[in-house]
Amino acid sequence: MSAPDLVAAELTLTGRITTASNATFLGSIGGTAVVYKPVAGESPLWDFPDGTLAQREVAAYLVSQVLGWNVVPKTWLRDGPLGEGMVQLWQEQDPAQNAVDLVATDKVPETGWKPVLEGQDEDGRMVALVHEDSPALRRMAVFDVVVNNADRKGAHILAMTDGHRHGVDHGLTFHSDHKLRTVLWGWLGDALTADELDGIDRISEGLQGELGRSLADLLTEEEIAALAARCDRLRRAARFPAPSGGMPAVPWPLF
Repeated sequence: MSAPDLVAAELTLTGRITTASNATFLGSIGGTAVVYKPVAGESPLWDFPDGTLAQREVAAYLVSQVLGWNVVPKTWLRDGPLGEGMVQLWQEQDPAQNAVDLVATDKVPETGWKPVLEGQDEDGRMVALVHEDSPALRRMAVFDVVVNNADRKGAHILAMTDGHRHGVDHGLTFHSDHKLRTVLWGWLGDALTADELDGIDRISEGLQGELGRSLADLLTEEEIAALAARCDRLRRAARFPAPSGGMPAVPWPLF
């Protein structure tokens, strides 16, 4: 379906995702499956302005597009049965794959996975939070630093059959204050690759042109300035950052 049709054709609701903290619906536009989050269904938050989560989701998609890594599925704003909201192309993930997992501490794989933290489960057993060590997930981790993602849960990572990983649920992004909360801490302190540095450069350059103009309709001047500053700091450090500040480094729940 063409882009104009995705905006103008009728959006019909086919179901609701009841586990989401904000009103989130499954829908269809001319047979194309989508996720629809109306602005009217957003729950108030103490640290993010009311009624801005849909715009932040679209802003995350625009940044993902400039990075060129296809982290965020196609996302746009449009009217729907419950008013204006964010619409995103539905992605059918592979149920046999998990990019992030909880395993017994004595079962952490020696290769191909990165440990993040250890703790006890509800039965008192020691478990470890781990994520795969893959280029696709590394790029998502870089993306999260750039957009200041405050809510990268394990369930917000969609493992696709072909090995690609999509990130979803980006309403808690682009705050001007440091808010990074993620389960993807496995590369802490590692040097960024040339490809990852090039992606950051594309964002910095884009903010001076079309990307900056597009984000101006979705974010505040202060938030865009903070985005530019994060790119500059990350580019100069050329390494994955460590947790900082007084906020928890991981979201809760983890999944």
